[in-house]
Amino acid sequence: MKLPLRIMLVDDHAVVRMGFRLLLDTTSDLRVVAEYGCGEEALKHFADVDPDVVVLDLSMAGIGGLETLSRLMAKWPATRVLVLSAHEDTSYPRRALAAGALGYLTKRSAADALIDAIRLVAARKLFLEPALAQQIAVAQVSAPGNPLEALTAREFEVFVMLARGKSVAEIAEVLFLSPRTVGTHLYNIKQKLGAGNGAELTLIAIRNGLIDA
Repeated sequence: MKLPLRIMLVDDHAVVRMGFRLLLDTTSDLRVVAEYGCGEEALKHFADVDPDVVVLDLSMAGIGGLETLSRLMAKWPATRVLVLSAHEDTSYPRRALAAGALGYLTKRSAADALIDAIRLVAARKLFLEPALAQQIAVAQVSAPGNPLEALTAREFEVFVMLARGKSVAEIAEVLFLSPRTVGTHLYNIKQKLGAGNGAELTLIAIRNGLIDA
C-alpha cells in the first residue's frame, strides 16, 4: 500500500491552517504531519519532519515566506514547495518560482485547486494557476519594464519589509545582516525605484499589490 504524502503547513493564521488541514484530511493520499506559524519554526523542525511537500505562506511575521523559501532551498535543495499566498500580482509568483518553489496558488483558489496542486508539486511538476500564468505571460510580452524587476532577491525582501514599516535595525536582526548592509540595500532600492523616502516606497508597494493599503 502506498504511503500518503507528508505535508508541512506553514502559515501564520491558525484558522487558515485548520481549514487546509480539514480539506487535506478528506483525501487518502495526503496527510498533514506538521504545521507552523512562522518560517523560523519550519526551518528549525524541517529535518525532523522530513515532509514530501511544504505548503508555504508568504506574508508572515519574522523572516517571511520568501526568505524561508530561500533558506529551505539553500540547505535542502530537493525540497518541494507549493507557495500559497493572498498576493495575486505577478511579482510574488515570479520571485517564488525563481527562488525554487514548484508551485504558486492564490488563497482565493485554494479550496478548488489545493489538492491537485500538492499532487503535482509532489511529482516535481510545475503548478501555476491559469489566471496567474496568463498575467505573467502578458506582463513579459507587453510591459515596458517594471522597476521592481531590477531589484535583486535580497533587495526585494528588504523593500517589502521597509514598505511594511520595519526599521533598518529590525530588518537587520530578522535577516541576520548588519545595519550597514541593510542601509546599502535601502540606498540601492531607492535609486532603482526612484523613491526619496519610506513613504514613497510604501506607495510603490501598494500600487504593485505587494502590501495592503
